[in-house]
Amino acid sequence: MNELADESRTNAAEYTVSEISGALKRTVEDAFGNVRVRGEISGYRGPHSSGHAYFSLKDDRARIEAVIWKGTMGRLKFRPEEGMEVIASGKLTTYPGSSKYQIVIDNLEPAGAGALMALLEERKRKLAAEGLFDERRKQLLPFMPLVIGVVTSPTGAVIRDIIHRIKDRFPLHVLVWPVRVQGETSGAEVAAAVNGFNALAAEGGMRQPDLLIVARGGGSLEDLWGFNDEAVVRAVAASHIPVISAVGHETDWTLIDLAADMRAPTPTGAAELAVPVKAELEATLAALSARLQGAVLRLIDRRRQAVRAAARALPTPDQLLALPRRRFDEATSRLGRALTVSTERKRARLAAVRLSPATLSRRIGETRRHLDRDMLRADVALRGVVREQRIRFDRTQGRLSPEPLARRQEGFRLQISALERRGTHAVGLRLERARSKLSQAERLMATLSHKAVLARGFALVRDAEGDVIKRAADVASGAALSIEFADGTAHAVATSGEAKPKAVAKPAAKVKEPGSQGSLF
Repeated sequence: MNELADESRTNAAEYTVSEISGALKRTVEDAFGNVRVRGEISGYRGPHSSGHAYFSLKDDRARIEAVIWKGTMGRLKFRPEEGMEVIASGKLTTYPGSSKYQIVIDNLEPAGAGALMALLEERKRKLAAEGLFDERRKQLLPFMPLVIGVVTSPTGAVIRDIIHRIKDRFPLHVLVWPVRVQGETSGAEVAAAVNGFNALAAEGGMRQPDLLIVARGGGSLEDLWGFNDEAVVRAVAASHIPVISAVGHETDWTLIDLAADMRAPTPTGAAELAVPVKAELEATLAALSARLQGAVLRLIDRRRQAVRAAARALPTPDQLLALPRRRFDEATSRLGRALTVSTERKRARLAAVRLSPATLSRRIGETRRHLDRDMLRADVALRGVVREQRIRFDRTQGRLSPEPLARRQEGFRLQISALERRGTHAVGLRLERARSKLSQAERLMATLSHKAVLARGFALVRDAEGDVIKRAADVASGAALSIEFADGTAHAVATSGEAKPKAVAKPAAKVKEPGSQGSLF
């Protein structure tokens, strides 16, 4: 038996691990040299540092590893994203190092427009929730920009159309930032271009544009996918330079159209929105200049007519100076006569006064006597004032001695004690009068209150709104009533249109607690 066991082991062919792995690799590659696999991208983290991308394709029951080499990544029309459903074309192979099989992808396309549109709508909702599409964030376009920045492909017809249209309408300086408008890197390049234009200095060798145009020709959803990139939308929304989006034809739309300050149907339309027509501006300026010149001439003519009318109403210089001239002549004639009369009067007064030494001595003596008399009176008056002040001082000194002050303090203390007793007595009388008035008011209120009437056996009837019912004719059949007694309130329902006094009195004797209900009959 041991010999048979040894022979069975030696009959089987022996393979090394590398031989088995190589055979499997050749078998898989020969059998699945060109396949198309549909599945959902899982575990995608972007290209590796080497430029290759590694991820998985899965469905609800299986999973297969996938790889996209660096050269293939640059040719893809859109960038793979986590959770996207795609159709991958390539070949199956194995990786001997880990005994796994994988698909090497040569081409990648979305699994129909529905998957892309679903991804686009999800991204649109996310960015809209952040407020990037808010109309309040949008800026007004400058009316006459000096420099326009264009972000597009430098080799396409789009840039030629934009430059040609701007040249026809209003020639100005155009800066072109060349980017790829299709492919995986187009979104990153467009975002970098928008951020680069915003980073330029306002003054310098290359002046910052006053307006940006992001343009591309028409294409499918996959061709325009780079302009739905989140980085592009955020760059356009954060731009402090106004941005016009001109991506695709009029029926095409991308997320950059929602974030831009203005959307143009075509690149040519963007050029028309960016600059006005120079010829129209010149014509308008000429018309306004002609109107201004005509208005100035008409204003000058009206002012000239107004001056002439005012000049006709004004008097002539001779008329204005006639009255002052006459007054001046009359004053001149009177001046000579007045001078003569004044001289004669002065001469007569001087002749009447005869100056002599005796007259001067007599006047000096009279003045000296008056002065001596005044000096005597002043001395007597001074002595009298001093005497009166001394008497007043002695009197004040006597009042300010300690004994009179003590007597006055004692008098003040007695007066204050008397005032305190009078005040206390007056307050007591005032409180007693107020207490008496309050008691009288309470007794009067108790007398006039309806509570006293209710205590004598009467009742107060109210309707559902709480209004008092004074007549039986006011009670409708079926109306809810509230009857207030001295010890509580009863609720009842009227069974007829008129109240019966006896029926009202009967429930009153049965009511013991507030809130009980009864009937009038």
